[in-house]
Amino acid sequence: MTIAGHRPERIAEEMRNEIGLMLAGELKDPRLAIPLSVSVVRLSPDMRHARVYVRIESEADEKTKALKGLAAAAGFIRHELVERLQLRRAPEIAFVLDEFEEHGQRIEELLRLSKPPERAE
Repeated sequence: MTIAGHRPERIAEEMRNEIGLMLAGELKDPRLAIPLSVSVVRLSPDMRHARVYVRIESEADEKTKALKGLAAAAGFIRHELVERLQLRRAPEIAFVLDEFEEHGQRIEELLRLSKPPERAE
């Protein structure tokens, strides 16, 4: 693969950094005043669509409010990304709740429960 073939990955990493900075203090929406962070940005190969996975440390009802706040701020975030990363066109952004860690913990728990007890010899 050529160096140009890694461009979506590089742009996705830069997007993760910049969106993280915006969430740290530039967005004034009260729904986003809870602890949240960007864990991963997945950018399509044509760089037209981006899924931004966010980790939200809060209750379920506050998580839904925060996702609505992020969806409302998506236009501003796209505009800022065009300027900061000097992109010709900003990708459509979809914010997704990052539940990878919870799924991993659940799988570990199930594996622990299904493990047969060790026999004493």
